[in-house]
Amino acid sequence: MSDQTPTAPLPSGREPQRESHHEPHEGSLGNRLNRLRAAVLGANDGVVSTAGLVVGVAGATDSRGTLLTAGLAGLLAGSMSMAAGEYVSVSTQRDSEQAALALERCELAVAPQAELDELTGLLEGKGLTHDLAREVAEQLTEHDALRAHAEVELGIDPDELTSPWQAAGASFLAFTAGSLLPLLAIVLPPPYVRLPVTVVAVLAALVVCGWGSARMGDAPVGRAMLRNAAGGALAMGVTYGAGSLLGAAGV
Repeated sequence: MSDQTPTAPLPSGREPQRESHHEPHEGSLGNRLNRLRAAVLGANDGVVSTAGLVVGVAGATDSRGTLLTAGLAGLLAGSMSMAAGEYVSVSTQRDSEQAALALERCELAVAPQAELDELTGLLEGKGLTHDLAREVAEQLTEHDALRAHAEVELGIDPDELTSPWQAAGASFLAFTAGSLLPLLAIVLPPPYVRLPVTVVAVLAALVVCGWGSARMGDAPVGRAMLRNAAGGALAMGVTYGAGSLLGAAGV
């Protein structure tokens, strides 16, 4: 007697389909997260810093020309600062990665057997038995010794080193795009609705940015949206209060 449970045939003779497992494996996760981080930080900083700047100025004056000048100055200064900061930061990271690869290349040339033993030990530490770890280490070394040590020992993909230019460009463009929204929101509407329009537009943009970054990074959506909106609201509240006090004092 068979112990297999028969299944009912599907309509039209269709075969049952397995659920596909959608999990991205293409490309370097490190590079993906690096570009995501640069873009998200740039957009958030662009929205929040420019919004804080123009809302603070709006607390002191309702002059469209003054608001436009302040917003454009903040946009240009912020985008260049973000790009330069990302370039310097990621260049330092890339230099460190290249130095680690150069040292590993030298060690492989000088003491290949010791490096093979080290790779075996690292694989054992990941849960493989000694014999299997040795076999895997030998095969990886035979295929590409530097890549094996770079990935297992250093956590680096030699072909996917972080790019400072990509990070700088992403930060510059993201900051500029983020800055344009509060700038346009504060200068285009009539004076009596400038502030509420700007606040609503900025909070909506931050919620969308939080949602997008969380979705791209597979993180909790609600927490990211709340964090972004709360940070933007706090920044605008503080700068508006400061601008109002300065305007009342005639500064």
